[in-house]
Amino acid sequence: QVQLVESGGGLVQAGGSLRLSCATSGRTFSSYNMGWFRQAPGKEREFVAAVAAIRRSGGSTHYADSVQGRFTISRDNAKNTVSLQMNSLKPEDTAVYYCVANPSSRGIPSTPPRVDYWGQGTQVTVSS
Repeated sequence: QVQLVESGGGLVQAGGSLRLSCATSGRTFSSYNMGWFRQAPGKEREFVAAVAAIRRSGGSTHYADSVQGRFTISRDNAKNTVSLQMNSLKPEDTAVYYCVANPSSRGIPSTPPRVDYWGQGTQVTVSS
């Protein structure tokens, strides 16, 4: 069982930055693919970014087109954390952001069916 706890959400003006962090439990963090989804009011959850397990895919990163070039995902296997640096934020980035994880053998968690574990979510609000 993997537990995920997000932090770092908040209110920011358009063009600003926020950094989300996700702390995980368990001793096998490095063998999990990690990622972030978001869900805006009235919309379905959507993939934001993911970072592969080091063992399987060398920690490769993947991004949704909407955040490519503005967001950066990273993982610290020593601290069992994954972070999402969000720059040049736009009002349309407003959503609840969820940390996700799955075992490395399941492939990049880019769709909800591929996600085995979800965090409780953290709110990000970008004002115009």
